[in-house]
Amino acid sequence: MPLRPCALAAAMAASLTLAPVARADNKAALIDEMAAYLDFADYGGGVIFAEQIPREDWARIMVIDARDATQYAKGHIPGAINIEWRQVLARRSEIPRDRMVLIYCNTGSLSAQAGFALRVAGWDNVRILQGGMEEWKAKGGFDAAAAATAPARH
Repeated sequence: MPLRPCALAAAMAASLTLAPVARADNKAALIDEMAAYLDFADYGGGVIFAEQIPREDWARIMVIDARDATQYAKGHIPGAINIEWRQVLARRSEIPRDRMVLIYCNTGSLSAQAGFALRVAGWDNVRILQGGMEEWKAKGGFDAAAAATAPARH
């Protein structure tokens, strides 16, 4: 075997044997980052209820619908952009750091995963809409805050 193919074969073999070590190092570093985040995260700090957002504040918030494109097309919070929950880190350049970012899905579980990933990556302005789109609609949508503070009817 000529020298060049031998060197190439040796390099490929070395990369295959070293790959698990590199992956293990990356995994350990990732786990350390997540643990550090969890040590300092406020309980419930990344969650917000629809009734905590006054109608006039919605215009200043970047709203991300973390559901798939089919669900988004069937209906979404007006003004929301569609970034599927698995794509938030890949599309993080589109997500601002200088204003509130609200992420939702149907019930809050997938958006919580996306929000966690962004918060670990350094976006401390991300909030998860508690209960997702379903709870947002049930509580009155943009008027949830007004409905929550309205006097009780007897």
